[in-house]
Amino acid sequence: MPVSQSLRHAASDLAIWRQTLHAMPELLYEVYDTAAFVAQKLREFGCDEVVTGIGRTGVVGIAHGSAPGRTIALRADMDALPIEEESGVPYASVRAGAMHACGHDGHMTMLLGAARELCAARRFAGTVVFVFQPAEEGGAGARAMIEDGLLERFAIDEVYGMHNLPGLPVGQFAMRPGPIMAATDEFCVKLHGRGGHAAIPHQTLDPILAGSALVQALQQIVSRNTDPLDSLVVSVTQFHAGFAHNVIPESASVSGTVRSLMTDTRDFAWARIREIADGIAMAHGLTAENIYSPNYPVTVNDAAKAAFCADVAAELVGEAAVNRAVAPLMGGEDFSFMLEQRPGAFVFIGNGPSAGLHHPRYDFADAALPFGAAYWVALTQKALPLPA
Repeated sequence: MPVSQSLRHAASDLAIWRQTLHAMPELLYEVYDTAAFVAQKLREFGCDEVVTGIGRTGVVGIAHGSAPGRTIALRADMDALPIEEESGVPYASVRAGAMHACGHDGHMTMLLGAARELCAARRFAGTVVFVFQPAEEGGAGARAMIEDGLLERFAIDEVYGMHNLPGLPVGQFAMRPGPIMAATDEFCVKLHGRGGHAAIPHQTLDPILAGSALVQALQQIVSRNTDPLDSLVVSVTQFHAGFAHNVIPESASVSGTVRSLMTDTRDFAWARIREIADGIAMAHGLTAENIYSPNYPVTVNDAAKAAFCADVAAELVGEAAVNRAVAPLMGGEDFSFMLEQRPGAFVFIGNGPSAGLHHPRYDFADAALPFGAAYWVALTQKALPLPA
């Protein structure tokens, strides 16, 4: 099923939409202009229903096929990142301190291109729900839409998502069954000691010394406590303590991130962080306050749906351009909340040799837009086939 002529002809439209969205990035749930742009396009395309304000600022478009059937949801994220853009492109962000550094402008555009094609032809049996989600970048917008009744209100049976991948050639796709992106959790250990003059350290209980030992010990969770075949990252990213050269402070805080691909490993990591922190604090005569903040869960593809998505992509671009067993990424994705509730799959689409995600010189590849839009169309028609 090659990229349709209509989508090839629409490539210039897609590029214009994408570059327009790129220039107007908005953060988290504050995607008012973006949501208005998306809703207007969905209405222009002839969606049977366009609903705004789902999960605060999410947009949903509904298209019924030419025959009854099941309901699937296709999701794109809308928010940008708090990064100052350095791409130098003529359509760069006009909003200081914000840019589309993760390609959500491209994700929206590919789904809009598919919506136009599907609304025009209606060559499917059932209903497709176009989900445009806010606040993927740390705000758990997917969870907010679910809590606002997204899945039940629109009677969604299956969910599908897609993200661009720098380094994967344009026109190629990658996916895998099972875990494809990591859980992303945060920890903070606050060590409480006794401050005093730096010239008389024996009269203090030094939280900086204990914190230094804690940073070293936390590295052993992965290297010595975890099965080498289990993917786990424990990274200390902040150490805050002290305010003067001649003062040992009362407290210090050590915080960072934990990334994992298995629930058991995720639970073990937190238990081990707590044990190590309490033990080091006790050894130094301090107390430890342990704070753990679960963030996005593991993104887990249904095995059958991942194989289905691979088949769709292979029909579109050829088997050689599809990686059915891509290595998982240790980044996080809040589409995981949707996959916890409904069967489905999350796939990657090639963005070519661009700068990396979240980099100030990143830019989505417009050449990938027709491939992504065509994938959504093909997936819908294959998931919701018309009766013979």
